[in-house]
Amino acid sequence: MTRLNLSLACWGYDRTEALLSQTVRPDGIDLNFQVLAVEETFFRMLRNREFDAAELSMSSYCVTLGRDNPDFIAIPVFPSRFFRHSCIFVSAKSGIEKPSDLVGKRIGVPEYQMTAPVWIRGILQDEYGIDPASVTYVTGGEEEPGREEKLKLNLPDKFKVEPIGPNQTLTRMLADGEIDALHTARAPSTFYSEPHNVRRLFPDFVQVEKAYFGKTNIFPIMHVVAIRRDIYEKNRWIAQALYKAFVQAQQLTYEQLRVSASLKTMLPWQIAAVEETIATLGDQWWPYGIEKNRHVLETFTRYHHEQGLSPRQLTIEDMFAPETFAEFKI
Repeated sequence: MTRLNLSLACWGYDRTEALLSQTVRPDGIDLNFQVLAVEETFFRMLRNREFDAAELSMSSYCVTLGRDNPDFIAIPVFPSRFFRHSCIFVSAKSGIEKPSDLVGKRIGVPEYQMTAPVWIRGILQDEYGIDPASVTYVTGGEEEPGREEKLKLNLPDKFKVEPIGPNQTLTRMLADGEIDALHTARAPSTFYSEPHNVRRLFPDFVQVEKAYFGKTNIFPIMHVVAIRRDIYEKNRWIAQALYKAFVQAQQLTYEQLRVSASLKTMLPWQIAAVEETIATLGDQWWPYGIEKNRHVLETFTRYHHEQGLSPRQLTIEDMFAPETFAEFKI
């Protein structure tokens, strides 16, 4: 029987390892799994549609849904999730000590539409009363000059966004006090090389993030898996086939992380970390699928709309292939 050849670009996560090794194979599909850094995957998929399916920034994906004839359709697989309180960095020269001090400041973001800053702005608004329009956003390369928004944006006038110079980097500007803070996904290199100049807004971020989860029941979703819509329309069955395979691969990871005879990772207290995570988030702490994530997804789409990135609040039905909304039962 002929199998469909599909290319998939995704980072090399533990939860996708079984797909890469072909321990798990999607029904009817031969998967050409390319392990790429997320920035490269996003750039190549959003600019050139180079892969049949790919991990995508959830914010970038939502931006594409606002276009006529969107290029992609997603399945409810979330390879990246991250509590982002730890990703607000401040310059020692800024005088920022608490969230309210951010108002009126110049805040760096590699791209305004990045998922991590969308979550950060939303959390600061909901939990600390910081209006996303109350600061100036400064965009550009974090570690290398010349980064631009991957997608053209049409933001309301109330949001102040300006690019940095062609030879500047946000990392250097933060350490030098040229910007007051940074919302990002990757910790800036100067946080490690110049700790006297760059620090976290929330030094005790683990406890802050646990308290946030306890209050909101939100473990923020960063990335989705998206399929090129032209490929999907010709083969509607692949949405469910890929979803099932990602779930099976993830289930193996859940099981392996609990094994204490020999540690799956290089973390010496892996078992303690797993047990603490289960106690805090539950035994299926990284859920895929629609219903277990509906509250998280609807919170994100609200933020996305409120921050000017989508003309209306997207619905869950806008975002995901209908074949993934329900599964058969025996």
